[in-house]
Amino acid sequence: MVNEMEIKKQICEIGRRIYNRNMVAANDGNISVKLNDHEFLCTPTGVSKGFMTPEYICKVDENGDVIQANKGFKPSSEIKMHMRVYQKRPDIGSVVHAHPTFATAFAIAGIPLTQPIMPEAVIALGCVPIAEYGTPSTMEIPDNLEKYLPYFDAVLLENHGALTWSTDLLAAYHKMESLEFYAELLYKSKMLGGPKEFDKENIKKLYEIRRKFGLPGKHPANLCLNKDGENCHNCGSCGTAEYRNMPGYEYNFGCDCDRETASASQSSSGTGTDTALIAEIVRKVIAEMK
Repeated sequence: MVNEMEIKKQICEIGRRIYNRNMVAANDGNISVKLNDHEFLCTPTGVSKGFMTPEYICKVDENGDVIQANKGFKPSSEIKMHMRVYQKRPDIGSVVHAHPTFATAFAIAGIPLTQPIMPEAVIALGCVPIAEYGTPSTMEIPDNLEKYLPYFDAVLLENHGALTWSTDLLAAYHKMESLEFYAELLYKSKMLGGPKEFDKENIKKLYEIRRKFGLPGKHPANLCLNKDGENCHNCGSCGTAEYRNMPGYEYNFGCDCDRETASASQSSSGTGTDTALIAEIVRKVIAEMK
């Protein structure tokens, strides 16, 4: 197990990376790492992420209250949104917040990163929505962020920046790096007349690759609210209206969720069900499980 000092060094290294890659300016951005359910390391407020050393790093509890901080340092005022991620996503081990220029430009323009234009972005990121604007350091940001947490591993923050999270610090940072690279390519392709997007069949193939890789996190490729977590390519007709309207979950890959829902509804209302329809659904479910 990596000790706390090593994790603090890693946080400083990632801070230098986001600073040197022009993802933050001056004292912008913040990073956190989960040690256990009650202890978290995080960057302090009011310091440049490009010049940190381990003694800068603070330790807080699950409420964001200070457990340990050296004199002159206190946790980032935006630790609240990190804590909301950890609260709602127990699978997450690290959160990174930055202001990468291309991604933040999309956030300012109100344009989510949802266009399927390159395999790596579709497989690793899926879609990146925009969480509604909230005043920094208040509960507005975590409150506006919360509804996206069950479905995504990266969001743009309206008129603010970007937030990514994953199983560990390096993975969370890589998502931020991939997000910015995708945003830059999308911007440049728009300048060249507009990107050529993948069709639904190619998206389906890329989602299948992701599942075969067994990549962790939340993604349109491996979530369906209609089948208790079993994948059905997120037909967009499952679950709540809010779920169906999430970017990336609108594609219909023919998983028969509409028909299953209709069948269940008929059964519960006492009007009877079509035996042939049930047999067809069972056959397709069994085929999907092979």
